[in-house]
Amino acid sequence: MVKDTKYYDVLGVPPEATEAQLKSAYRKGALMYHPDKNKSPEAEQKFKDLSHAYEILSDSEKRQLYDQYGEEGLEQGGMGNGMAAEDLFAQFFGGGGAFGSMFGGNGGMRDQGPRKARTITHVHKVSLEDIYKGKVSKLALQKSVICKKCNGIGGKEGSVKKCPGCEGRGMKMMMRQMGPMIQRFQTVCPDCNGEGEIIRDRDRCKECHGKKTVIERKVLHVHVDRGVRSGTKIEFRGEGDQLPGVEPGDVVFEIEQKPHARFQRKEDDLYYQVEIDLLTALAGGRINIEHLDDRWLSVEIIPGEVISPGTIKKVPGQGMPSYRHHDFGNLYIQFDVKFPPRLFETEDPEVRAKQIKALESVLPPRSLDNPIPADAMFDDFTLEDIDPTREQVRSRGMTDDDDDEMGQGGERVQCASQ
Repeated sequence: MVKDTKYYDVLGVPPEATEAQLKSAYRKGALMYHPDKNKSPEAEQKFKDLSHAYEILSDSEKRQLYDQYGEEGLEQGGMGNGMAAEDLFAQFFGGGGAFGSMFGGNGGMRDQGPRKARTITHVHKVSLEDIYKGKVSKLALQKSVICKKCNGIGGKEGSVKKCPGCEGRGMKMMMRQMGPMIQRFQTVCPDCNGEGEIIRDRDRCKECHGKKTVIERKVLHVHVDRGVRSGTKIEFRGEGDQLPGVEPGDVVFEIEQKPHARFQRKEDDLYYQVEIDLLTALAGGRINIEHLDDRWLSVEIIPGEVISPGTIKKVPGQGMPSYRHHDFGNLYIQFDVKFPPRLFETEDPEVRAKQIKALESVLPPRSLDNPIPADAMFDDFTLEDIDPTREQVRSRGMTDDDDDEMGQGGERVQCASQ
């Protein structure tokens, strides 16, 4: 009795199915759910499940492991992920004939193209000034290129032989007994050290030492367009590593914007924080801002337009250039107001009275939020400064929950985490 029937259920056959029944079930299901023929959302996954189930059950060793130990036995046996669904389909139906021509004459395989070497990815950190103005960066990298002396063979002509131990794959399947179980695993071929080929030491290329490639330094000119954003990728196709028999890989530079000391960026807008004095906030004046292209912006605060702490204003069109467009974002300015430590420098009561009247003539009248009733008793007090070295002052930001936790003069209690 088999331990797990999942793969049999996927193919729709009983566990005692013959090889012919397995093949017939896979043939029908694969043709029905192939993504080139069936465009339903679930068809591609069903096609992969069918192919994986057939790959396992059509192999006598894998089927025996699966019947006895289930999927866990396959994993411990080192089966891996097996063959890709499209490759199995092509192998099963062949490259031509009735089944091959059904999906364009290539046995149902999509045009995957030739194999390609790995892509080299680098992060290119760029200042906000360079993004604002645009820049061409010269970046050097090291990559593998095919050895010119041996043309990527690795040795003398005719001296390179396919490894008989792994048949050129570089990997071998090994089996070992572990109690009642047989473990099957994949390992690097010890005969060729994973290269798939055998070259005598005396026949190896003196330039690449049989590796077929050498390291070369390459300088690329990376064009950083104006307004480009972090995460943008700049690709150089075919400028990556080279390997014999495969397409050269690509090089990708990913733009990362460096933090800036004065400006913050949000998409195409810039944000700037400035502190102004109380007189400028009340009576107007000018602030000067050094922009990212070495220009200075002189921004006027109109007299009579009161700037309170936290006010945000904008300067249209002075933000970042829009990436690959011809417009600009805005510059947003947030104001902090610096209040003087003392408003009156003189101690002369007459002079101070005149200064107070001058202020009262231009400022709105005082307002009392909590007037004292006419029949109430009250005492007069004067505020005093605090000596921070001798007194600890609790912030007014304490919430009602904090007061509840403190209790009436008790110690503060915290919940223990579980």
